[in-house]
Amino acid sequence: MIRLRVSTAAALVVAVLFGVGGCSEPAPAPVRLTVATGSQTGVYFVFGQAFSKIVERELPHVRTDVQVTTASAENVQLVGDGRAQLGFTQADILPSTGNKVMAVARVYDDLLHLVTRSDGPVRTLADLAGRRVSVGAPRSGTVITANRLLDVAELTGKVTVSQLGLDASAAALRDGGIDAFFFSGGPPVRAVEQLVHDLPIRLVELGEWTDALRVRYSQVYVSRDVPFSVYGLDPISTVADPNYLVVSADLHEDLVFELTRLLMEHRDELGVAHPAAGRMNPQSAISTAPLPLHPGAARYYQSIKP
Repeated sequence: MIRLRVSTAAALVVAVLFGVGGCSEPAPAPVRLTVATGSQTGVYFVFGQAFSKIVERELPHVRTDVQVTTASAENVQLVGDGRAQLGFTQADILPSTGNKVMAVARVYDDLLHLVTRSDGPVRTLADLAGRRVSVGAPRSGTVITANRLLDVAELTGKVTVSQLGLDASAAALRDGGIDAFFFSGGPPVRAVEQLVHDLPIRLVELGEWTDALRVRYSQVYVSRDVPFSVYGLDPISTVADPNYLVVSADLHEDLVFELTRLLMEHRDELGVAHPAAGRMNPQSAISTAPLPLHPGAARYYQSIKP
C-alpha cells in the first residue's frame, strides 16, 4: 500500500509539472535541479549527492546536478538568484539574506572544529594570538562563525588570517603553512578523519564561548560535544549551529512537497551516506527560524501530523 501511494504521488507531481496527458503525447523534457553543496570532503557534498540519487530514483523526469561550492553564503546566493534550486546553509548567516529562499527542513547541526597539531602550541582559543589560522573559505558559513568567535574572544587583528577552504586548510596544516584551521560541519568531517591518519592532531575546546556568541550575534548557537568515538581524539565541547536545506521561494509547491517527503522518508538511507544526515526528524525539521518553511514543505509536515 505504501509503495502504491508513493508511486501515485510521484505520478501526480509529474502530471502537474509537465502537463502529461494521453499516451500519444511526446515525453516531456526533465526538470533539472541544481543542488548547491560545499567542499567534496565536507558533509554538504556527501549529503547532497545521496539525496540527489534518491530524488532521481523516486521522481520520474527529475534530474539533479550536485554543485561544489564554498558552502553556506554562496549557496544562499545561488538559490536566491535562481542559479541553484536547492542548497545547504548554516542558520547564522540567514538574517542578512532576502526573502528569495525558503526552508525545506532543519537537517542537522554543524559543529565548529578548531583543528591543530597535538604537538604544537595551540591548546586553547587564546593560544591563537600571534599564530597563522585559516578561518574558512570566502562566502562560507565557517568564515562567518569563525570571525565572530575571534571577535568575542578579542582576537580580531591578533592572528594572521587566511581564508582557505576545507581541503586547502587541511593541506596547509599538514605542510606547516598554518598553525590551525576552523571548519564548521557535521561530524565526522571526512577531511578531519583523513588528517587523524596523517598527523598528530587535536580539536580545541570552544564550548565556553557559546554564550558570548549568543549574546552578541545570534540565539541559534548552542554547545555540542564531540566524543572520542567520532575521531578517536580527546573529547571536547564546541559551538554548534543548525543547518537547513533551502529552496528557491518560487519552486513549485507540489515538487517541494515531494522533495520534503523523500528527505524525511529516506533518513535511514541518507544516514548511511553520512551519520549527520540520519539525525533528521520531522519534529526538529520544522524549526527553521528565521526562514519560513516553503508552502510545499509546510504542507508535507501538516500531512503527517498525528
